[in-house]
Amino acid sequence: MKKSLILGLFASLLPLIGQAQIDWQPIEPGVWKGVVGTPEKYSLLSVAECSPLKEGLLRLPNADIPPISDKITGNIQDGKTALCFPLEKEEQIYGFGLNFKTVHQRGRILELHVDHYHERDDGRTHAPVPFYVSSSGYGVLINSARYIKVYAGSGIRKDSPNADIARDRNTDKKWTAKAYSDAVSILIPAEGVEIYLFAGPTPMDAIRRYNLFCGGGAMPPRWGLGFTQRTQSLFSAEQVKKETDEFERRGYPLDFMGLEPGWQSKAYPCTFEWDKNRYPAPATFIKEMKDKGVRVNLWTNPYVSPSSSIYKALYPLSCSHTVWCGIVPDFNNEEARTIWKDKLEKEHFNIGVSGYKIDEVDGGDRHLWPDVATFPSGVTAEQMRQTYGLWVQKISYDIYKKHNQRTYGLVRGSNAGGNSLPYVIYNDYYNHRDFITALINSGFIGILWTPEVRRSDNSEDWLRRFQSVVFSPMAMLNAWSKGLKPWSFPDVAEQVKELMLLRMRMIPYWYTEFARYHFDGIPPFRAMNLEPGFNTEQTIIEEIKVTDLEKNPYLEAVSQEIKDQYMAGEYLLVAPMFYGEKKRKVVLPKGNWYDFYTGDYAGNGEIITVTPGLDKIPVFVKDGAIIPFMNPMLHTPKSGEKFDLEIRHYGKADGSYRLYDDDGETFDYEKGEYSWREIKVNRDKNGKLKGYISKAEKGKPDNIGKVTWKFMTLK
Repeated sequence: MKKSLILGLFASLLPLIGQAQIDWQPIEPGVWKGVVGTPEKYSLLSVAECSPLKEGLLRLPNADIPPISDKITGNIQDGKTALCFPLEKEEQIYGFGLNFKTVHQRGRILELHVDHYHERDDGRTHAPVPFYVSSSGYGVLINSARYIKVYAGSGIRKDSPNADIARDRNTDKKWTAKAYSDAVSILIPAEGVEIYLFAGPTPMDAIRRYNLFCGGGAMPPRWGLGFTQRTQSLFSAEQVKKETDEFERRGYPLDFMGLEPGWQSKAYPCTFEWDKNRYPAPATFIKEMKDKGVRVNLWTNPYVSPSSSIYKALYPLSCSHTVWCGIVPDFNNEEARTIWKDKLEKEHFNIGVSGYKIDEVDGGDRHLWPDVATFPSGVTAEQMRQTYGLWVQKISYDIYKKHNQRTYGLVRGSNAGGNSLPYVIYNDYYNHRDFITALINSGFIGILWTPEVRRSDNSEDWLRRFQSVVFSPMAMLNAWSKGLKPWSFPDVAEQVKELMLLRMRMIPYWYTEFARYHFDGIPPFRAMNLEPGFNTEQTIIEEIKVTDLEKNPYLEAVSQEIKDQYMAGEYLLVAPMFYGEKKRKVVLPKGNWYDFYTGDYAGNGEIITVTPGLDKIPVFVKDGAIIPFMNPMLHTPKSGEKFDLEIRHYGKADGSYRLYDDDGETFDYEKGEYSWREIKVNRDKNGKLKGYISKAEKGKPDNIGKVTWKFMTLK
C-alpha cells in the first residue's frame, strides 16, 4: 500500500482513535516543525517569505526540544484541525496578538481575526498573531492564514488526569466558575496545519528564536527614530513647508512629515496620484523638504479609484467586492503586485518619497470585503483578510530594498512573519493606558506598536502622552484631524520641546536597541515578565476576587497584571503617568535600580511609590547601565555625518555596552558594513570610575566624534 494512502487512511481514523502525537522535525537551531493533516499552501509564512537569520539563531544557547513536545496532539475533525497543547498548574502564557487590555492570556477565549480593535481583547485586533510564549520557556506558532479559535487554558477534558473535582457552589467556598484547565486548545478551519515549536530555556530565548526565524526584527533607518508630525488632511505643499519652517524656528526636532489623504487627487478609494492644486510640483516639493532635513511619508490605502490610471489594468485582477467603491487588488497575483508596485515606485519613490502610512487593511466588516467575496487567484476572502497587511508592507518595502534605501512607516494590520518589515502599527482607538498595554504585548509577538499623540482636552494629558511616545518605537504626533502642534498647549510647550530633544539625544541608544532586535531578536520594547529578576509573585500582582454577586455572579478570580510599565532597551524601565495621576507604584526587579534623571538610588526588588511631578515620566536604570547620548540635534545625523557622544553610567557596578553603528540609511549592513563599539566602565586601583570605548574597526562605519563621560551615581 502506498505511503500517501496509508497516511490518508490514518488521518481519516483520527477522529475515531482520538488525538495523535506529532512528529517534530528540527529545521533551525532551537526550532522544530510539526505537521497535522495536509496544510494549506497559502499561509502566513508563505506570504511573508521571511528567511531565518541563521547567524543570530546560532548565537543563542543550544537547547533541546521543549518537554511538552511529546504531549502536543492534533487531529482532523469535521474538516477542521484541532490541536491540544499541555499546560502546567502554575504556567502563564503571553501573546496571541496585539491585545490592549490584558497581558496574561491564560483562561481567555479568542478568535484570531484581523480587524479594528473594538475595545475587547477577543482576538479581533490589528495583528492577531497566532504565536504564544509560555512562562515555562517555549513558544508556539500556528502557521495558518485562517480565523483561528483559541481556548487558552479553557475547556476541560473529562479524561484529563489533572481535571478539577466537582464542588457544591452552595456550601464549598473553593467553588469557582473557572475550573482548572490543563491545555491550550486551538481550532483551525482547514484540514491540516504547520506548527512551529521554539525552545528556551527562557521565555525571552523563545521570543528571540521566533523573531530570528522570521528574519530578525525590523531595522529602521536612523531618521525613522527621530520625531514625526502628520499634517492635517487637506494641507497643501505650501502649508507643509510653512509648518516645517515653524518647527525649525521654534527649535522643535523633526525628521519626517506625514501627508494625509489630501495629497492625492482622490482618496477613499485612492488614485495614488498627486493633487495638482495642492501639490503642483511634487518632485520640487519633496526636494525642498529634504533640503530642510525633513523627509516625506505618504498616507494611502490600497483600494483603487476608477479615476486612477491603474484601475483598468487591475480590474480583472481584483476582488469580486469593492471597498468604498474602489477595487481590491488580488495581491496573491504577481501581475497585480507589479502594477501597484510600479505605480508607487515611478510616481513616489523616484521623486524622493521616503515611506508610507498604509491605512484600512485591518478591518471594519461594514466596509472591507465580506467573507463571501472571491479573489481571482483562488485565495479565500478569509485568508486575504488575514494577510492583506503583510502584502502591502512587503510590496512597498521591496521598492526600497531594491534601491538599497531603508524605510520606516505605519500600517493598520499585520500578522506572523512580518517581524522584519519596518512598519509600526497604529489605530483610531485612543485610550492612553491601553496604548501602553499594547506596547507591552507587541514585544511578545514580533511587531511594533506606537502610542501616538493625536489630541488632548488639556495640557496635562498632552504632556503625559508625549512622555510615552518619546519612549516608544515611533515618536509621532498625528495632527490629521485637529491640526495640533507640539506647542499647541503653551503652558507645557517647553516641556514638550525638552522631551522631543531627549528623544533625539537618545538616538544612539534607540538605534543600537533596534540593531539588537534585528541581529539578536531582542524586542526593543517588552513586558516586565521577560526581565530577569522580575518577581511575578509580589503583592501588587496577587489574584483577587470581587465578592459582590451582582458585579461578579460566578465569583471569577481576576489576575492583577503588570500592564502599565515596561522595559525599553537593555537598561531602562519606563513607568508612564496618566492624566490625573500625582503618584504611582512601580515594581522594580531584583538588583539595584537608579533614577534615570538624577542617578539616585531607587530600590531593589521592591514596590516603590513615585511622585515625579508633571514634567517627568518615571524611568529607572539598572545598576552598571551605560546609556549613550548625543547632542540634541533637530534632525538625526545624515549618512557619514559624525556626532559627539556623552556616555552616561549609572550605579556602582562596572558596566559594558555594545554600541551599534552603520551608515544609517542603506542595507549595506547585510554585507557586513557595520560596527559594534565596546563601551566599558570600571574602577581603577583608587576606586575611581573610568570609561573606555573601543576604536572603530578599520574600514567599518565610524560616525562617532568626540566622546565625554558622565557618571550619574557618584555617591
